[in-house]
Parts: sequence; C-alpha cells; structure tokens
Amino acid sequence: MSNTSILHFADRWEDLASIRGAQMAQAHGDLVVGWDEFNRRANGLAAAMLDAGVAQQDKVAQYFHNGPEYLQGVFAAFKASLVPVNTNYRYTDDELLYLWDNADATVIMFGAEFTENVDRIRDRLPKVKLFLRSAADGSPCPDWATDWDTVAATGTDDNLQGPWGRSPDDRWFLYTGGTTGMPKGVMWDNRTLVQLCSRTHTMPITDDIDLDVWRSVMDEIGERAVRSLPGAPLMHGTGQITAIGALLQGGAIVTLPGARLDVEQLLDTCEQRRVNAVAIVGDAFARPILAALDAEPERWDLSSIVTIVSSGAMWSQPVKARLLEYMPTMIILDALGSSEALGMGASYSSAATVNETAKFTLGENAVVLTEDGRRVAPGSGEIGRVGVEGLMPIGYYKDEVKTAATFPTLDGVRYSLPGDWATVEADGTITLLGRGSVCINTGGEKVFPEEVEETLKTHPDIVDAIAVGVPDERFGQAIVAVVEPIVGTEPDTDEVIAHVKTTLASYKAPRHILAVPSLTRAPNGKIDYKRWTAHAREQLGLIDV
Repeated sequence: MSNTSILHFADRWEDLASIRGAQMAQAHGDLVVGWDEFNRRANGLAAAMLDAGVAQQDKVAQYFHNGPEYLQGVFAAFKASLVPVNTNYRYTDDELLYLWDNADATVIMFGAEFTENVDRIRDRLPKVKLFLRSAADGSPCPDWATDWDTVAATGTDDNLQGPWGRSPDDRWFLYTGGTTGMPKGVMWDNRTLVQLCSRTHTMPITDDIDLDVWRSVMDEIGERAVRSLPGAPLMHGTGQITAIGALLQGGAIVTLPGARLDVEQLLDTCEQRRVNAVAIVGDAFARPILAALDAEPERWDLSSIVTIVSSGAMWSQPVKARLLEYMPTMIILDALGSSEALGMGASYSSAATVNETAKFTLGENAVVLTEDGRRVAPGSGEIGRVGVEGLMPIGYYKDEVKTAATFPTLDGVRYSLPGDWATVEADGTITLLGRGSVCINTGGEKVFPEEVEETLKTHPDIVDAIAVGVPDERFGQAIVAVVEPIVGTEPDTDEVIAHVKTTLASYKAPRHILAVPSLTRAPNGKIDYKRWTAHAREQLGLIDV
C-alpha cells in the first residue's frame, strides 16, 4: 500500500474490517453489525452511487437521525472518493434546499421518516442523481428513490473504489450554521482529519506510520477496542468526529433509537452494551443525565464508562462534580473546539480534581491572539480570539471572503480563528468568554453571554439560562436574562440579579429577568440567540427601537 492512502478513512477502515472480522462495529437497539458487514454494506452503497454516474469528489448529503446508516454512508462516500455532507434534520424545506444547493449535492441519503420532506423539494434539486432511502420500519420505497437495504445487501468483501482511486486530499464537509448565519461548509481533507482524530489513540496515524506495526497493534487490541456512544447527533461535529475517531481505533459505535434524547435509554444502553466512552454536549445533556441518576441512584451499573467527552457548549463545574459521584473512576474531558478548529483546549476532571467552568489548558497548537494579531500574554488581562495553527480545514466551501476572515495568515503563519474569545491566566490556562458574534456591549464594556449564563445556572431555582443584549438609551445595550426555572418555582428578579453580582462585576448583571417554560435547545445543545433576543425585545416593548 502506498503512502498516499495511509491518511484516508476508507483505507484504514477496510484494513480494520479484515482485522476485526465479525467483531461489533455498530449497535443500534437490538441490531448488531460486525466490521465485515459494515464494510460489505458500504461497498454496496458505493457501487450504487458510482452506477448513478457520480464524479470524483461529488457531494453526498446525509439526512438521518442517529443510526447505523449514517456511518455506513460516510464509509461508502469515502470508498468512492466522494464527499460526505452533514444535514441538520431540523431544517425546513428552504433551509434544506439552500444547504444541498450550496454543497452541490449529487446524492441524497435519507431516512424514511424524511420521505415527505424530500419529496416536496426533489424537483428543485436538478443536480441530484440518486436518492438513497433507508427504512428501518420496512416501509415501501417510492419509485423516485432507491432502497438502501437492497443496494447495501449487494456489497461483497471486494473493496470498491472509483476509477480515479483515492487521495488523502479527499474531502469531508461539516456544515455549521445556527446563530452564525446561513450554513457554511467547512472543508476538511482526510489527511488532516485522520491525524487529528487519531491523536489520542494507542498508536496515532501519521504520514510516516509503519502500517504493519499499526495493524499488529489493532489486532492485539481485539475485543478491548473502545465502545463509543455518541449521545450528540451525528449530524453535528461533536457526535460525528468522536464516532469516526473511535472507528479509527477499530472500535464500535453504539447509537440510540429515537429522534430525541432519552436519558434513561442512554443509561440503559451504556449498561447493556458496556459502553466505554460517551459523547455529549455540555449541560444540555449532562443535567438531564444527572437528574435521572438522582431519581434512581441504584438503577444502573455504569462501571464500564471510562470517559465522557463534551464539546460545543458550556459544561459547568457543579454538574461535572455530581456526575463523578456516580462514576468516580471515569475521566471527564471537556474539549474546546469548533467545526473550524479542533484541539483548541481541553479540561480534564476526575474524582480527585474538578476543573472550573470554562477553564481550559491550551492545546498543543492552540493560540490566543488579540485583534491586531499579537499573542495574549499570560496574566495580562487582555482578551483574544482562540484558535489553532498547523492542522486545520482548507476553508469554507465557495466562500473566499469568510475563509479569509476565519483563516488569516499573519506574519507568514496561517491560523484558524473561529470567533471564540478568551483570556489567558498567569498559569497559562485560558478562561473561555464566548463568541464575539453574540457579545453584548453595555456602557462600553464587553460582556460575553456565556459567563453570565453559567452564573445564572448556579442559582438553585434556575435550570437553564440565556443572556442577550437589547437596546438601551443610556448604555447602548442592556443585559436581559431569559431563564428556565425549576418547575413550581418563580425566581425573584432582584434576588437573581444579586446572585449574579456575587460572582461577576455589577455591569455584567442582567437588568431584567424573563422566565419561560423551556429554552428549547437544539439537539447539539446550541441555543438560538436571535430568537430569544427577539423574545426579550418583544416582552420589554422594544420592537420598534
């Protein structure tokens, strides 16, 4: 095998299929898929796409809830040198059209539950050559689509490639959007992503790896390979990157049936499948898990869990500490990263030491740069953007302007600076402040919503909170807290504001407290700042301001 294929997911997974054989690669409810079957099904899917007339590096959109189809589709796309494209299953018709048109998708893979959605817009997708539909419930496939199981079942052990072969330059797209505007396709190549995803493994995969040694190590690991459960959606970076990284170790991916987070099902599955690693998104997942454990503390045996990993949202220190009471031997990894920059920082907690909320150790290639491009000196009190140098994405698909802004070259060094702001403490750790795009300017002072929100969530009557800025005649903007109280409670405005002032400077305290039944976070734990800013303006009579 030549060096050109060392850093390619398809080549590594095909090797692992030959090593692992029938050992579990995927589990979903009662369904178990071995590594050999995982490989065969991906071969069948890849053949169907090539037969449809796709070209090298054509884009393959995946429109699924979590399940075995998702990663089989990724594998198939990589085999044929095609580009997997994630799709947010909460999108409306117009949002789907925008995403798939922007990505130039020629194949749409989708679950049966989304058939009506795809049918409504398929006539407006002239670039699409193939609709691949998976139906776990066995429902009939419409005549305009191709049945997933039929083509997957045609796969053999003969590994398939397109006539153009494979390259470590083959791409993987991660579309990101939400509060940051229209979705943007972050372009990663196999070379970079394989190296990043394997960094914490027994044997990291680099361009000079001895493949024979690597294969022997994978063979020796055998049944001890990691079993990873992505509690977060595979359509988002946290879920999918942790999953493809676990597969690079020859591990197994355990997914949960159902479209919504069911913490009892999650804990049941961890116990039944002896899961070692769980991927979540901060407090949005951790708080419900903790509530279930508090309600039935003796119900689950979670001794198999070695680590819980989170990225993409704040994970508060008190919640980490309480979870460690139930699983005292595990390690908590709170990772600071984004779709555009992996490995910006990490915070490790154990039963012995629980690190502070939003405080991270800088990653190996991480930087914090001021607005004029200087590195923030530890202990200086300056604020800068967190980013990385070295291994990073190519840029945004078809958007040179945004690429130049996020991936600047300063003094001959290229950086990825996604927009997270932080200070660097005297000991070299960083304290994350939040995204500049939702920063509140009140009286000339910059206030990052996340630090206000984390303080609000330490109030005993508050389950979740968001801080937004609204127009203010005197200060330019005033801080408003929209809070989700514990059922049956009604937080006192003055008392909550005083609570915030015990931890933060007075100018960071909200001027108004608005209670709502639920803040309704997205499946990845993200919050819609635009929606709640509009809600605050409306409630305060500021619509026309």
